[in-house]
Amino acid sequence: MPLFSERVWQHIAPLRAAIHALPFNTELAAGTLSQDRFQGYIIQDALYLAEYARVLAMAGARGPDAATMRTFAESALEAVAVEQILHERYLTAFGIEPSDLARAEASPDCLGYTSFLLATAYHEPWEVLVAALLPCFWLYWDVGNTIARTAGQDNPYRDWIDTYADEGFGAAVRAVIAITDQAAAGASETVRARMTTAFVRSCQYEWLFWDSAYQRRGWPVALPG
Repeated sequence: MPLFSERVWQHIAPLRAAIHALPFNTELAAGTLSQDRFQGYIIQDALYLAEYARVLAMAGARGPDAATMRTFAESALEAVAVEQILHERYLTAFGIEPSDLARAEASPDCLGYTSFLLATAYHEPWEVLVAALLPCFWLYWDVGNTIARTAGQDNPYRDWIDTYADEGFGAAVRAVIAITDQAAAGASETVRARMTTAFVRSCQYEWLFWDSAYQRRGWPVALPG
């Protein structure tokens, strides 16, 4: 019987292909993505990561035993720390101050994604929460490695590419995959079905997040501040 991770990864193969084909990712790989689009993405990703780290902490605290809790927390939070360093590097390069970031508003897709994760943390079993958190790690590692195979060393987004293609990041991802498989192995069929649904929904939000950055999708009808 295939592992949970193997089954769901195969299940979302068409969605993974669609993510790789998004203009944001193809232009990033070619080094032609506009700085404005990338800057907007980095701001939204920083806002997302702040909420994601909060949900990770909740997942760690809800772990079924001390060993799982420690492994999950160490692996997941290490990966988040790597991403935060990357964000700080780009935000500094773009001249964006912490006060500017504090005033930034989450896009509809960013808010939708983090709201889904928070709702999952509060209302679903721990196994379902872990499945919902996994795509953020796994898809970035997948995209990073795919882009790294073709991107030139002079690509202006080389730091982003190297971060997500790095073996250290990959090791953290594999640890979270293993914990998710362990959670699924001990879950009922009903809970495993909910894990699959949560995993797929997060993957769909990942597509929306990248597409939103490229399309510069914001809230409808500008209102006075």
